[in-house]
Amino acid sequence: MRLTQPWVPPGKNCGLCGLDSCRSFLKLIKSGQKEYEDCPYFNSVKKTSQVSEAVYSGADVLGNNYEFVLKPLPGEISARKIVLPFRSDLVEKLMIKKGDLVLGRPMGAGCPIPHVLSVIHADQVTGLLCTWVVGPNYSRNGEVKDVTAYHMIGFEGIAADFAKEPVFGCRATFLPGFCMMNLNHTGIINMILEKRCGLHVRIEDIRILAGNP
Repeated sequence: MRLTQPWVPPGKNCGLCGLDSCRSFLKLIKSGQKEYEDCPYFNSVKKTSQVSEAVYSGADVLGNNYEFVLKPLPGEISARKIVLPFRSDLVEKLMIKKGDLVLGRPMGAGCPIPHVLSVIHADQVTGLLCTWVVGPNYSRNGEVKDVTAYHMIGFEGIAADFAKEPVFGCRATFLPGFCMMNLNHTGIINMILEKRCGLHVRIEDIRILAGNP
């Protein structure tokens, strides 16, 4: 299907097109190796004849307003997510390292959805894992190390689509751009770096707002 203007996938990095990220999908579109129809989110756009980027309304699926959307750092596939398995010794026992895929549910935050995480760094002393959230397709194409459940310690990425700019040391509400449940999160801003790409923030003490804040 030929479009009058370039269509952009929603940035979910779900893996259903067979690739690791929407960014990789667009590269193969440009080289002619993929079609827009290979993205499962393209059909709904085609039916309504609307072509647009992902739109954030400022409120989550329950109608709760968030202050900003957390997007990936430049060149990365999703915002960074820092997690601690309920059994931190599994990091050493399973020999989890950079590049591994880890499966688990953020049970400490009450999220019902297991996530597949790509490990950026694994701390063998504390068991902390710095990761990217990736699509479920990853768990079908390679070895996945299952930690079952983990605490959601923090996020790091670019704050965008502001309703309110993040303030150092204050609790903020935000929406991770990859959140499959589209639910408001809240946490303490403990780092803000002003960069050309935007505000690079780190957020800790994460909770999910499942009702009115």
